[in-house]
Parts: sequence; C-alpha cells; structure tokens
Amino acid sequence: MVRTVAVIGAGPSGLTSLKACLDEGLEPTCFESSDDMGGLWKFKDVSEPNRASIYRSLTINIWKEMMCYSDFPIPADYPNYMHHSKILKYFRMYADHFKLLQHIRFQTSVKKITQRPDFSRTGQWEVVVGTKDGNEESHIFDAIICCSGHFNYPNLPLKDFPGIESFEGNYFHSWDYKGPEDMYGKRVVVIGIGNSGGDIAVETSRVAEEVFLSTRSGAWVIRQVSDNGLPVDMFNTRFVHVMLKLLPMSLLNWLGEKKLNSMYDHAMYGLKPKHRLLSQIPVINDDLPFKILSGGVIVKPNIKSIHGSTVVFEDGSSVENVDTIVFATGYNYDFPYLPKNALYKSGHRVGLYKHVFAPNLDHPTLAIVGFIHSDGAIMPQAEMQARYVARVFKGHKKLPSNQAMIKAVEKDTRNIEKNYITSKLTPIQVDFVEYMDNLAKDIGVRPSLLWLFFTDFPLFKRVFWGPVTAYQYRLFGPGKWDGARQAIFTQFDRMYQPMKTRKLEVNKGSAKQLLFKLSLVAVAGGTALYYIQAHHPNTIPALLSKFRPQVV
Repeated sequence: MVRTVAVIGAGPSGLTSLKACLDEGLEPTCFESSDDMGGLWKFKDVSEPNRASIYRSLTINIWKEMMCYSDFPIPADYPNYMHHSKILKYFRMYADHFKLLQHIRFQTSVKKITQRPDFSRTGQWEVVVGTKDGNEESHIFDAIICCSGHFNYPNLPLKDFPGIESFEGNYFHSWDYKGPEDMYGKRVVVIGIGNSGGDIAVETSRVAEEVFLSTRSGAWVIRQVSDNGLPVDMFNTRFVHVMLKLLPMSLLNWLGEKKLNSMYDHAMYGLKPKHRLLSQIPVINDDLPFKILSGGVIVKPNIKSIHGSTVVFEDGSSVENVDTIVFATGYNYDFPYLPKNALYKSGHRVGLYKHVFAPNLDHPTLAIVGFIHSDGAIMPQAEMQARYVARVFKGHKKLPSNQAMIKAVEKDTRNIEKNYITSKLTPIQVDFVEYMDNLAKDIGVRPSLLWLFFTDFPLFKRVFWGPVTAYQYRLFGPGKWDGARQAIFTQFDRMYQPMKTRKLEVNKGSAKQLLFKLSLVAVAGGTALYYIQAHHPNTIPALLSKFRPQVV
C-alpha cells in the first residue's frame, strides 16, 4: 500500500499532483530545485540550465476558463488570455488555498532515483537529493510522480545547417530569448514556425530592420480572437467533438481550412503547410498575418546553407548581412534522474500507459504527470492525470497486467502515428476531450449526459453545447466539488468581467423608436411592392389568385 509519495517539481503539474495526493490521504513531499513554484511560468532574466524558460512578454494562448484547475476558477477580473505574471499569481493562490507550500522543499534538486533492493516486493524507491547547502540526502518513498516537464532541454540541430560555424553574427535557441532589446536595427532570421517562433518573429519585427521567418513545412495559423470577438477556445465543445467523430476527416479538414483561408489565404501568405489542418496542432498567433501583410515578417523556406553573414534558402533565394539567427526548433525530453530501465520506449516516445504509468515495472509506483501534448491546456490534463495516479496509489483503481498495458501503449503509438504528424520532438498528441473523458471514466467522474438531460436540462445544455471546461469533471464521483455547477453557469460571466472597463449606456426601446422602425419597414415594403407592380404587373395578381377560394 502506498503512503509516502515523492513529487518531482513544483510547476503546474507538481502542484496539482500534491493536491491530488492530499485529497486521497497520501503523504506527499515535493522537491523543487529552484527557490519558487511555477516551473515554466516563473520568469527569470537569465535562463538556467536544465530548466524551462520563457520570454518577458509571454501571454498564454489558452482561454483562462479552459486552463484553470477544476475546483479553483481563475478570478473573474483576470484577463481571458493571461500574461505569465498573472498565471504565476494564480498558482500562488491555488497553493495557498489548498495549503500546499508546507509540502514543498525548495532549492532541493533530485540527483538520482533508484529502485530499492526489495522493489519486487515493496515497490519502493530511493531518492537522492541535493540541498541548497551542497549536502546530499537519501529518502525512501513508496511511490514517485515525475512533474519535471518537457521544455528543459533545447534542441539545437546545428548539424542540419551547413556553414553555421562560419556565421559571423549571433545565434541562440528561443530558450535563451527574453525580449527584442538586442535586435534594434538588425536583420534577423527566426528558424521554426511554432508558437514561440511566431511570437519571437512578431515581437522582433517591431524593432529590427528586417525579420525572416524560415519554415520547413509551413503551418496553419489560427486566431485567439474568434468570431464576434470571443475566445477561440469557447468553441471546443462536446457538440463539436461529436461532429468531429461523425463526419469524414476529409470534410472536416476542408471546412476548417476553408474557414482559416477566408481570414487569410495561407498559400498567398506563404504559410500553407504540407499537412492537413487536423493532423497537427495549429499555430496560435493573431499578429503574424498582419506582420506578413505589412512586410514586418517575411516568410522563407528552410535554410540550405550559411556563408558568413549570408543565409541561403532552399528555393535559391538568400539574405545578406544577417546579424542574428534564432533557433525556435523545439525541445528534447529527458528524465536524467530515473534509471534507464524504468521507462518503456515506444516509437519516438516514452511509452506510458494512459500517458502516465510506466508499464514495465513490477509495481505501478512510478507515474509521469504533465508529459502530454494536445489541443487543450496542460493544467486540467495534468490535474486529471494526478487524480488518476492518486486513485491508483491509494488502491481504489487497479491497473491491468504489464502485458496488457504494453499492448495498450503500442496501440496508442500506432494511433498517434496514424492520425497525427509525429517526430522525435513531438512524439505525443491526443485529442483533449477524448483524453480527459477517458481518464475521467476510469476515475469515475465523467459527466453523464443522459442523466443530465433528464435531471438537469439547463446544466446539460451548458455541458453539451458549452466549452469543455474542467469544472465538468467535479460534478459527480470522487472529488466532487459543490461549486462545480455554479462555476459552469458563471464561466461566461468571468469571460465578460475583465472587458467591462467602460460603462456604456444601454438604449431602451421606446414606443417612438418602435413606431419609427415599423414605419421604415412599411416604407421599404411599399417601395418593393411598387417596384414589382411597375416592372412585373402580372406578378402580384397571379400571387393573390392562389389564395382565393376555388369555385367548383
């Protein structure tokens, strides 16, 4: 029976793992190598080795209602898309509210985790940590939850760019980018059109002489500000998810691409990718299309070679006098503190049952939380994973045999490779709603639409046609939260609240206004009748004859 749990990392995944363990009556201890919580969302002026890093202007591209934890809504006055400083404040409020800080040991880095000699019997682990004083300590835990993230090890593929050693300017990975201060008046090439590459190209273009965005395969680009000015995440509903499952993929791709191209033709803008829309998570950037349209960002193909300060592209074109190259080329993943035989390899990815549990151990006492990639926010997914892990550790949920788990992992790998564009850097992709529902079913918290339809139709409407916010997974079952229903009913109120910064007079319709509108309708109708009678005199009599009683 698991009692003590080591949680590695106090980022968003580590915090919710702590809470999930406490909710199940376990005794967790979180080891955090830095002096603060927040992980990726803790901004630092200088990037630290083996730690995630963000830039000063970073704003999350997920709507606040879709990124918050399921039993702790983000304050109503917080913006819908939050700056990293607001996100960190939210994490602090979450940690304070659920009294998590007392379980975190800051400035304590995990050096090594090994199986105890009696692991086959106990499932226990030995954890060696280094303290801020430079000392080492050894601790025994019944189970481990790894929450160290996958943005810690920058991928800098210099060998793929012949002549980079001759480059006369400065080059670095986007992991080291903090702001455009050093780009004033310079000629900049950004390699990679992911979210970071797009953001850096846009921000740099405001101060640089010229910015070139090099992409190997292109990308579909969507806006955060969607129809009627609403957050685009609002349309991630169960109804839409059902349509995605029922309609042919070719039709869905055609409809989605047609919608995006109606806003800006991706081929004309040089953005059109080789893959279809639903084969890869799109880039989210409201500013990039305008920067391309205004010449602030020039889209180019992949780089062929580099000669001094000249960059040559695969189409034969070149850019001279380049000062800076930014490699927005993704991240490698690693768990250097774990024994190599603890993780199962499947295709490009670490093979995890339900994307959580190592399937090849004698005991299910090693879990990885937050190591997931989908069309939704990491926070609610990590929370669902943590709830699942805590139920397994507590003994409320039994996992299948190792053989069955490995078979399920291999099936997942085949499905991912079939449905999505995968690589060594992006080996995992899941459908947000499907994955959340799958874990929720195992936990016993998936909302029953049929039950809601007959017992609480107003709530059913919001669960089925509204956005799939995490509150839905607190309506029933283990961990039920009494405030979940109210949170669902008020989620749009929290969306509108931060935008109510200027009071407007609401025009109340008067009798005079109604009479005026009716007069306009009457005039318009009379004008239309006069035009028809003048130009087609037989039309109206023929139409009226149809309504006359038939004489036998």
